[in-house]
Amino acid sequence: QMQLVESGGGLVQAGDSLRLSCAASGRAFSRYDMGWFRQAPGKAREFVAAVSGVSGRGTDYADSVQGRFTISRDNSKNTVYLQMNRLELEDTAAYYCAARVQSLRSLKEAFHYHYWGQGTQVTVSS
Repeated sequence: QMQLVESGGGLVQAGDSLRLSCAASGRAFSRYDMGWFRQAPGKAREFVAAVSGVSGRGTDYADSVQGRFTISRDNSKNTVYLQMNRLELEDTAAYYCAARVQSLRSLKEAFHYHYWGQGTQVTVSS
C-alpha cells in the first residue's frame, strides 16, 4: 500500500514557475513508476509527465508540456517533483500524483496506476 500527498500548488501568473512535490509513504519507492496527471474543470484527466522506477525507462511527457515541465525523483526522500516553467493559462488544473509498481506498460495511461494522491490546485492567471 502506498499513500501519496501532493503539495506546491498555488496561484501564479502566466510565465511564472512552480514546483509540485509528491511525498510517498510505503516501502520500495524506487521500484514504483511515478506519474503526474491533471484535470481541468469540465475536462478529462490527462497525462502530464512520468518517471520510471529502477527499470530505467526514463521519463515521458505530454506534448503540451514538453520543454517546459521537468519530472524528477529523489528516492532517498520518497518524493517526486514536477518543475513547471513558463506556465500558461491552459495549465490551470488540479494536479494529481500517481504511482504503480514498475511495469513495461505505457507510462501515459492513467488506468495503469494503482495509487493516487488527493491533488493540488494550480491556477495560472493572465
